[in-house]
Amino acid sequence: MSNITKSGGDDAEFAKPLYTPIKRRSFFMYAGATAGATALLLSGCDDDDDNNGTQPGAVSLGSGDVGVLNYAYALEQLEAAFYARVVASPFSGMTTDERTALTAIAQHEAIHRDFFKAAITAAAPTQIIGSLTPKFDNINFSDRTSVLSTARTFEDLGVSAYNGAGSLIQNSTYLLIAGKIVSVEARHAAYIRDLITPGSFSGSDVVDANGLDVRRSVSEVLTLAQPFITETINGDNVGK
Repeated sequence: MSNITKSGGDDAEFAKPLYTPIKRRSFFMYAGATAGATALLLSGCDDDDDNNGTQPGAVSLGSGDVGVLNYAYALEQLEAAFYARVVASPFSGMTTDERTALTAIAQHEAIHRDFFKAAITAAAPTQIIGSLTPKFDNINFSDRTSVLSTARTFEDLGVSAYNGAGSLIQNSTYLLIAGKIVSVEARHAAYIRDLITPGSFSGSDVVDANGLDVRRSVSEVLTLAQPFITETINGDNVGK
């Protein structure tokens, strides 16, 4: 484990990518996010240099906690890109309430993406993955059913990914941040399900008989996410 120290700038400068959307939408606990981001700067991360794949178009997420952070960053990139497209090209018949809520979700996902990018860049700049290329060829963004069914897939996948990654995280600060983000993702998932079928905020496919949410392994999540990402993602060493 290496000791990551702060290398210039202050807390406000580090958290700068979060400022605009937070002020525009007061949905995120700024103080908590800033504290978590600052802690990332002061925490240790594995000195792995395998974050980039050796083959063209291949991306390795790396190992240890950095691998977990890159894993989350990859998924947040996918969700942010999807919702940005939804907001930019509203599906036919989108109501004002739907547009307002989907815009808020888009902003949430953009903040999550930017948070992970800033945090990993500051703590382990040589290990962060690059910007991924979304592949949305099979999504009809003008069709409500196509958009919402895809949104449900992404939200349910995101929640299960954070649930599954919790046991892989060694740093308690990272675990706390993941817990805060997954709770927001779960709110998204419930809302999207309710849009598809009113009153169906949950279901037996995502919550078991014990009232516990589904958790998926890294390999399971990446298998489901891969069709929507151009690059080949390798998460074999995440958390190891």
